[in-house]
Amino acid sequence: MRAVRPVAVVQGVLALVAMLLLVQLFVRSDMSVLLVAENSHSAKPLMYKIAGAWGNHEGSMLLWVTILGVAGAAVALLERGLARPTLIATLGAQAAIALGFYAFLLFSSNPFARIDPAPADGNGLNPLLQDPGLAFHPPTLYIGYVGISIAFSFAVGAMITRDVGPAFARAMRPWVLGAWIFLTLGITAGSYWAYYELGWGGWWFWDPVENASLMPWLAATALLHSVTVLATRDGLRAWTLMLAVVAFSMSMIGTFLVRSGILTSVHAFAVDPTRGSFILALLAIYIGGALLLFALRVGTVRAGTTFDFVSREGALVANNLLLTVILGVVLIGTLYP
Repeated sequence: MRAVRPVAVVQGVLALVAMLLLVQLFVRSDMSVLLVAENSHSAKPLMYKIAGAWGNHEGSMLLWVTILGVAGAAVALLERGLARPTLIATLGAQAAIALGFYAFLLFSSNPFARIDPAPADGNGLNPLLQDPGLAFHPPTLYIGYVGISIAFSFAVGAMITRDVGPAFARAMRPWVLGAWIFLTLGITAGSYWAYYELGWGGWWFWDPVENASLMPWLAATALLHSVTVLATRDGLRAWTLMLAVVAFSMSMIGTFLVRSGILTSVHAFAVDPTRGSFILALLAIYIGGALLLFALRVGTVRAGTTFDFVSREGALVANNLLLTVILGVVLIGTLYP
């Protein structure tokens, strides 16, 4: 068990090295790499060469797992408020998430696949993506998604060890707040980019992939309020755990929608059903496992402090219910057609 922290740190460092190597290949215009040949050109400005590394399915997934690994390393290095068994379980849950996406990259989305013979030059970046927004929008969204995955791992760790209380909530809250901030920035930047790039005539078009980023934001907003009540008043224990699972499930559903081709969108990264099936399997494993664990553990979670309905905490509960209803409406409206 002593190796848990070092392993988490090493995983994060190796993932970061892999991402930096991919960026270097784009900067050097190494056309022997299939991803570079298909998404870059030697004459492109440096900014678009760098951003082009994640302006495609494979590169964006590598960025996703890089942030995931670095975040896990940050938890291992910085978290001191959790009991050791809970921290170990949390890091284990985060490593399990990372392992699934490493397998996804390795078996279906290898960003380092080679092409022989190498072309003289590349196809260039998609014209719609040749915008400064590409350098800002995807990374901020992914940081938000990963922040939610950390909250999910905290919840799973707390359920495994039955250590659900204010200390757990105080450890989770900064990650939820960070996820909410970055999701807000990413969604705002994306809506502005779509406004002037696509000419939709508005800031929001209810595109399926736009909704895929809105749903985790709604869940994260509810979770942020709930975890605050748990941290300060020791209330809403079971509800906070469930919201953490729901928030991460919305992130996974968003990833599935963007990369499966099941819904048509100008924002979609891929239309490969095989990749979509892989992500759907991961979603079933992670979310199904977490819900099963919740069902087994919820009876052992103490109710915590109670409070009057007409109170600050009662208002936060009402806020949570409203956000949950809105989330349900958006989810049904996105998937139903």
